[in-house]
Amino acid sequence: MPVNMKSVPCCLSQEMGAKTLWASLSILRIAWCLLPQTGYLHPDEFFQSPEVMAGDILDLDINRPWEFLPTFPCRTVVTPLLTSGAAFWIIKLLHHLDFKVTSACGYVLLVLPRLLITLLSFILDYTVFHIAPAWGSNRWNAMILLAGSYVTLVFYTRTISNAMEGIFLSVILLLTSPEKIHKAKSHHFIGIILAAGIFNRPTFAAFALVPVLFWAGKTKDCCFSYQSFVTNVLKLLPSSFSTSIIFISADTLWYKGWLTFTTQSSMEQLFQKTVLTPLNFLKYNLNPDNLAQHGTHPPITHVVVNGVVLFGILHVSVVFIFLKMLKRSIMKLFPKSQCNNNQNKEGIPQHTSLLFLIYFVPLILLSLVGHQEPRFLIPLLLPVVLLYSTCYRIGKMTCAIALFNIIGALFFGFLHQGGLIPSLFHIQQIVQSKPTPGESLNHYTILFTHTYMPPKHLLCLNRGQTHTDVVDLAGFDESQLCQKIIDIKKDLSRENVLPNKNRHHFLIVFPGTIAEVVENCGLVFTGGVLFAPHVSMEDPPTLLQLLGGNIKNYLGLHVREIDV
Repeated sequence: MPVNMKSVPCCLSQEMGAKTLWASLSILRIAWCLLPQTGYLHPDEFFQSPEVMAGDILDLDINRPWEFLPTFPCRTVVTPLLTSGAAFWIIKLLHHLDFKVTSACGYVLLVLPRLLITLLSFILDYTVFHIAPAWGSNRWNAMILLAGSYVTLVFYTRTISNAMEGIFLSVILLLTSPEKIHKAKSHHFIGIILAAGIFNRPTFAAFALVPVLFWAGKTKDCCFSYQSFVTNVLKLLPSSFSTSIIFISADTLWYKGWLTFTTQSSMEQLFQKTVLTPLNFLKYNLNPDNLAQHGTHPPITHVVVNGVVLFGILHVSVVFIFLKMLKRSIMKLFPKSQCNNNQNKEGIPQHTSLLFLIYFVPLILLSLVGHQEPRFLIPLLLPVVLLYSTCYRIGKMTCAIALFNIIGALFFGFLHQGGLIPSLFHIQQIVQSKPTPGESLNHYTILFTHTYMPPKHLLCLNRGQTHTDVVDLAGFDESQLCQKIIDIKKDLSRENVLPNKNRHHFLIVFPGTIAEVVENCGLVFTGGVLFAPHVSMEDPPTLLQLLGGNIKNYLGLHVREIDV
């Protein structure tokens, strides 16, 4: 067939444009991390990794979450150690070399772990580049969709276990892609990633299920073989088992200590002390009473709400095609139907059907769990990008996709709980300041209310310090809030009148949506700072508040000092 030479420069130009756009979006991803983003996605982005590691490695004063307590540990320490832990070891090494970062301590503690996750996120780009053609997707369309997604810009630049789950899934998809289905020794790497992913989050088994089953059962002639399936599954066991032993040993040492492995311990005692974090995770999350404390949702929440929140048009389009596929499958049951004859003229390639399974099987399995949050679906970014670039041309919806991602990046990257991190940086400068000569030592009590849980390690306070207390009232009842604040103020006032005691200061941090409540408590304020924008979906401003006057006040986070 003769080649149209006029189309060659056009194709090369389009590819160069796509490469340039991807490179620009990649630079934006790194800059977006370093800026830094002030948005606060979820407490887990701090309390499942950097908050814990900052206490254990840097000896900072922290709030240790219940999942990391030795009494019932539900989270492995290996993944946090390799991410936030690695970043904090670097800081500790710099301290030993007398290179202090005191003035920018909060910024470094926030950004350095995020930067490591951001660099790891490029594994997704590497995976898409190599496997997109094998799945029938346009390589550079998929790369741009991935790099331009606000999920990549925001969620994959944060220290959240769901992001690591997505990175593990991308490696599984790379190792099990159709073009590498029979690559020698790939089973060793698949077994390692499978075990590591499950220890990071046991829900990883749902995401890895279809690609691993596809890899295990396929033969060279693209037919499913039970013998091949059993053989390949058995090949996974040695590497999976070895990796699991490493994780179990590390978790047991971390939570129970070295004495667990003394020669005096019997095998029975050793087995009782062994820490199996995935098992504890499942025990907790399979208890309906435990899930009810975190909130329960209808089974359709992931499909109807969370998928749209994360992926927008990509999710809606993929669901629409999936429903059409189901319709065709149902119509095959009625071969005499004229409608059926018309509907089946266009077949769907086998690889595309498999991609649909990779996307929808974990989506359905996670929908069986009562507690459903958007972040649980983060790992599905790569499959939905491959599916959309296979079934649709980006050009038709470019503006809509770009607008959706811009809004998502701004909202979750900067607006959502956006005042809390800057307020912690501000408070860190206050509590770390040295008193002037002749002035008594200062003691600070900082009260947070109606905000996400403040990550205490960003205040850079040494473990065991006694000059700063942090009180987190979370969503405290507004009708009792004034009395609670007044009680704390009275206690601090008594301390201030005692001779030879530290001078007590009382700071309160609250969103503008409850400013009227706090200001009507009869308190005397001696100073204050407003950090905006700050929006909480748990306590959003009403339309009446926004239309009634000072928008900045309602879309801000107040840090006020109360006279004691």
